[in-house]
Amino acid sequence: MKNHILLFISVILVTLSGSCKPSNEKNKVEEAMAQKEIAPIEVESINGMKRAYFASGCFWCVEAVYESVKGVKEVISGYSGGHTQNPTYESSNTGRTGHAEAVEVIYDPKIVSFATLVDVYFGSQNVTQVNGQGPDRGSQYRSIIFYQTNEEKSIIDKKIALLNEALGNQKVAAQVLPFQKFWDAEGYHQDYEKLNPNNPYIQNVSIPRLRKFQEKFPELLKETAGH
Repeated sequence: MKNHILLFISVILVTLSGSCKPSNEKNKVEEAMAQKEIAPIEVESINGMKRAYFASGCFWCVEAVYESVKGVKEVISGYSGGHTQNPTYESSNTGRTGHAEAVEVIYDPKIVSFATLVDVYFGSQNVTQVNGQGPDRGSQYRSIIFYQTNEEKSIIDKKIALLNEALGNQKVAAQVLPFQKFWDAEGYHQDYEKLNPNNPYIQNVSIPRLRKFQEKFPELLKETAGH
C-alpha cells in the first residue's frame, strides 16, 4: 500500500498497493471556501463519550497516535471533508472526491479535553506540509481539523495563531472546516498499525511517527502505550 514510499525506503514497498494522484487545486480551494460557509454539525454524545475528527496524512498513522492517548476510548479510520457520497479507499485515492483520510476520535471529556486533542493533532505532524504528511502526498492526505461548535473553532483558531506566530515566515497548512459527515473506511483499515506490525510502511513510517509523538508527549500516554 502507498507505493510512493519508494522514494524513502527500500524497494520491498513496490509490492504494496495504493497511489497518489494530483488533485485539481482550483476545485479544492473552491470547495474549501464553500465549506467554510456551511454550518457545522454537532455529533451527539453517547454515554458521556464525545467525538472529534481530524485528518493529517495516512489514517493508519493518525489512528495509532490517538489510540495511545489517555481518555481516548476508540479511534476509527475513515474519510471526511469531501463532496461525494460513500467514498472508498480507491475513490479517495484519485484525489477527485475532495475527501481526506481522517479519523473519528471517541473520547471521554472528563479525562481528555478537545483542546488537548488539538495539541495532539498539531504535535504529531509537520504542520507546514501542504497536501500530505511525510511521503504521503495528494489532497487525500491533506491536513484538516474539523470543528462542531463555535467553541471548538475558537480553540483551533487560537492554537493556529500561536503556531503561526512561532513559525514566522511559514504557516500552518491545515484547513479548518465545519464538520459535516464522517464515512467509516473499509474494515481492513481499522487498527491497521496494531494488526500489521511487520508491514514495511508501518515499520518505516507509522511506528516512527508514533514514537516521535510519544517521546514529545509522555504525560498524555496510556499506561499500555508504546512500542
